[in-house]
Amino acid sequence: MKVAVASDHGGFRLKEEVIGLLRELGIAYRDFGTYSEDPVDYPDMALAVAEAVRKGEYDRGVLCCGTGIGVAICANKVPGIRAALCHDTFSARAAREHNDANILTMGQRVIGPGLARDIVATWLQAEFQGGRHARRVDKIRCIEQEYYSFGRS
Repeated sequence: MKVAVASDHGGFRLKEEVIGLLRELGIAYRDFGTYSEDPVDYPDMALAVAEAVRKGEYDRGVLCCGTGIGVAICANKVPGIRAALCHDTFSARAAREHNDANILTMGQRVIGPGLARDIVATWLQAEFQGGRHARRVDKIRCIEQEYYSFGRS
């Protein structure tokens, strides 16, 4: 598994915790930035990870900002991305098992580093269950195709 990771300045410290966990678990990753707490725009960071996951360069992505909301909104604009904002392990597991979420988002101003590590570990270990959930994810793909292929506004 290869994981793309990024944050804005508001999620920088949480991103560093995620990277520490990935190292401990021996999971390959790329840090797309930011590399300090100097202000950056979260859409730039989210788009870099979402595009890398969409292209198949990385299997999954993790994005952090102050709340996790902005990066989730931005990542979900990219076709093929199913970014899930999770601040508990139950949601993280369900996001993978039921929604086949390929990007996890979290907020540094919402949760602490210990919980974030538990959420990431849970999300990485969970697998998509398919079955009735696959039908629903396929419907999401159909919505994307309709809006992006036919120029619907």
